[in-house]
Amino acid sequence: MKLRSYIFILLGIGVLFFGAEKQNEPYNPIKEGYILKAILSVLEAAHFSPQELDDEFSKKVYDNYLDNMDSGRRFLTQKEIDQLSVYQYDLDDFVKNGDLTFFDLSNKLIAESVGNAKTIYEEIIDDDFDYNLNESIEFDSEKKEFANDQIGLIEIWKQYVQYEIMTRIVNKLDSQEKNKEEAEWKSMEELEVEARKQTKDMFDRYFNNITKLSRLKRFEVFVNSFTSLFDPHTTYFTPKDKSDFKLRMSGSLEGIGARLSPDGDFTKVVEIVPGGPAWKQKELQVDDLILTVSQDGKEPINAVGLHIDDVVDMIRGKKGTKVILHVRKVDGSEEDIAIVREKVILDDNAKAQSMIIKREEDNESFGYIKLPSFYSDIEDEDRHSCAKDVANELAKLKEEGVKGIVFDLRNNGGGYFHEVINMSGLFIKEGPIVQAKGRKGGSLKYYDEDPEIHYDGPLVVLVNEYSASASEILAAALQDYNRAIIVGSSATFGKGTVQRFYNLDRIIRADQEFKPLGEIKLTTQTYYRINGGSTQLKGVTPDVVLPGSYQLLEIGEREYDTSIPWSAIDALKYEAVGYFTPDLDWIQSQSSSRVETNEAFQLVEENAKRLKKQRDRSSYSLNLETYRSSKKEREEAAKKYKGISQEIDDLSIANIELDLATIQSDSTKIGRNDALITSMKKDIYLNESLFILRDIIESERLAKVGLKE
Repeated sequence: MKLRSYIFILLGIGVLFFGAEKQNEPYNPIKEGYILKAILSVLEAAHFSPQELDDEFSKKVYDNYLDNMDSGRRFLTQKEIDQLSVYQYDLDDFVKNGDLTFFDLSNKLIAESVGNAKTIYEEIIDDDFDYNLNESIEFDSEKKEFANDQIGLIEIWKQYVQYEIMTRIVNKLDSQEKNKEEAEWKSMEELEVEARKQTKDMFDRYFNNITKLSRLKRFEVFVNSFTSLFDPHTTYFTPKDKSDFKLRMSGSLEGIGARLSPDGDFTKVVEIVPGGPAWKQKELQVDDLILTVSQDGKEPINAVGLHIDDVVDMIRGKKGTKVILHVRKVDGSEEDIAIVREKVILDDNAKAQSMIIKREEDNESFGYIKLPSFYSDIEDEDRHSCAKDVANELAKLKEEGVKGIVFDLRNNGGGYFHEVINMSGLFIKEGPIVQAKGRKGGSLKYYDEDPEIHYDGPLVVLVNEYSASASEILAAALQDYNRAIIVGSSATFGKGTVQRFYNLDRIIRADQEFKPLGEIKLTTQTYYRINGGSTQLKGVTPDVVLPGSYQLLEIGEREYDTSIPWSAIDALKYEAVGYFTPDLDWIQSQSSSRVETNEAFQLVEENAKRLKKQRDRSSYSLNLETYRSSKKEREEAAKKYKGISQEIDDLSIANIELDLATIQSDSTKIGRNDALITSMKKDIYLNESLFILRDIIESERLAKVGLKE
């Protein structure tokens, strides 16, 4: 079968969920059967690593689906599990035949179980709870079992309801204590009444939403429980989901500009869109867990346990309105983050941006370029092309006479493949940039097509664990050519795969009444460095590794159980000579000495251990005083590390003269520019990168005078 795909290749981490409207399509088992057959046809014909659909695979689909449908183990009991488990080894055959027997049963049972849980909640919400019990509640689904029976399910819900009431009481006690001179003092009994009412309102809304969850959304969960076993980036999109994706890629949609994904009972932030409201606001971060969502001036709605579409639906709203997210940080602390919604567009602040940096102790000035993503407009590359924008910034910095450049790819999740090829060529004369291989073998080789070197001076590429995909291609190529020193966390994200979209309407013959069927984003290739190694899973290891707050956490492609394994192919012929070849051992030694005596980096090392401890914690006490004490300890510990980066006194940062007119034309741009300069002055990683640039220049000077080999 010949498969036709969209012309663009995607190298980003994933899909941005700005919002999802309720999808109330009528029950249509024939259409669902067509979708299953079409997806299977594409997977068998085009996926990079096709799976054998056998009983073992069927069992994985079964387990994955149950985890996705009831990750909190709060609805299904062993009675329902026994009915479903009859089919756990038949799902491979059901998918092949478009048979919906299992899905129909599961949809019926989960709907009934939600109704049963609602009845339980309504019976226990007014019960008296003992806040002195030495019990705890577990939130990690991998450590929880389904309830054996109705009695067990009641106990689960009692714990869950008590936890929600208790946390609200604690928050009210802490707020009352903090503002005791301003607030009216209330007794424990009064606070408990308020907390119980808020909890009841929250659960009422929660059950109202979850009972309306459509069959189509559950069908999506079922399908993606199947596709995700091929790899974590292979995903089925309903027509509505694909429409949202196209809006994201064109860079225009109203919302907060954050990509979300399910994480057990929680909704987790997995990407902040450059230029979006959350990016400008600066407080929302990747890996934050969204606990509640509230509209300005209204009571917060609990987001824990809600389907991601419902959470997104609450977050999305009209331009100019405010949404308040109560989030749990990686370190376990919690805070409210208010974000004003606006149209998410690719503006000047989401594009390549450059600065001039000077130190009081140095005569030299250095350049800085920040690239938030590998953006492009496939219909009009002259309008949006990050490679052309970076070339322009390089030209301006050269005109300013900078002695070296820091190219910042931190938190850059990737983007368009052709842009990274063109951009890599800005720094070398000629040669290969990257290789790609499909499942049938044989590699595709991508070369620099521009004979001009746009910048040949000292170069540091700054990365972190969220530098992914296209960022990794560029960093790897410049590292292999000895063209730059790569600086950053222990490894980049580790996504070395390429995805394409396939329209299911073109895959299978179906009557027009059943269309559109949707699309599937499919992993079709892996890409490789010119030295033959892959960035898949391993990422790019920097030449100079700096301490990072997340260095002890599993972040990136390594987090996923179904990631495509690392592999290698033959190296290409290339001349690994850049502008110079500095003494890397000496540069590493110089950096290590500075880091060891830098108080900020020592705090980062301490913070990494604290974050690891918090990340591993999944249960919380139901004893009010124990919980409150633990919460205070976490908040106090977090305060020590909030100011890891103080303003660096001898660092001077300024805009390029040519940019000032554009920046000063708009008060909003002035504010954003000032915020960027302020953050750069506190950036210990940027500061160390400047030291490394100076070391590169010194290494070259010493080599020229014969003091170094």
